[in-house]
Amino acid sequence: MAEDLKEMSFWEHLDALRGVLIKIAVVLVVAAVALFIWMPDIFDRVIMAPCTANFALYRWVDRLAASIPGMPTLGGDFHVDLINIQLASQLYIHLSTSFWLAVVLTFPILLYLLWTFIAPALYQNERRGVRRAFFFGVAMFYLGVAVGYYVVFPIILRFLADYHVSALVPNQVSLDSYMDTFLMMVFFMGVVFELPLLCWLLGNVGVLHRNFFARYRRHAIVALVVLAAMITPTGDLFTLAVVFVPLYILYEVSALLVPRNDNP
Repeated sequence: MAEDLKEMSFWEHLDALRGVLIKIAVVLVVAAVALFIWMPDIFDRVIMAPCTANFALYRWVDRLAASIPGMPTLGGDFHVDLINIQLASQLYIHLSTSFWLAVVLTFPILLYLLWTFIAPALYQNERRGVRRAFFFGVAMFYLGVAVGYYVVFPIILRFLADYHVSALVPNQVSLDSYMDTFLMMVFFMGVVFELPLLCWLLGNVGVLHRNFFARYRRHAIVALVVLAAMITPTGDLFTLAVVFVPLYILYEVSALLVPRNDNP
């Protein structure tokens, strides 16, 4: 209970936080070590999958294009070969990718451990609200990661790997560049998909109201189109829509999760 926590001294609070941080570190280390061991297989089957024409998004778009005249295909003979230009890059990528994938896979456990530290400071009704936020936030994070992996990153990869400022300059994609873009897009979309949760929290404390979303909907659509165009600079409407639609759905879901303002 909140009253019990207030009786704890500063050093007791600090000791409790230290215990939670140690548990988080242990979980991350164990997961990272396991992923480090399995990383070659994970790299071949998961991380490098968007580099070939057999990737799920490409095959789905090609099937759709077969029934829609004029729609561009994504499969064909697409293939990206990565090169390593730094002596220690492969070891660094092996270590860093194991860590960041460990963060993704243990995300619910990490949040739960933080929850065990925060929960004693909350009242029973507050705990119920945080529990709902916990499950919703975890689900949205993984949904965003999935969209980043299956949709956003492959589209960006296709565009940038095939783009040439001159036919005399061939593209050779480095391992570091590929992994930086891969991890950034996957985590970026995971964080973006937390927008409804953030709006729900702001709505509960009275900072945000549904009227805000209605008033600035047109501005938001323009901003989301620009953001989608920056993420997918391919020039065709289909790939732009593939990214814009999930972002706009997030906007509308966020609007439904906040209360109305009775006194506009």
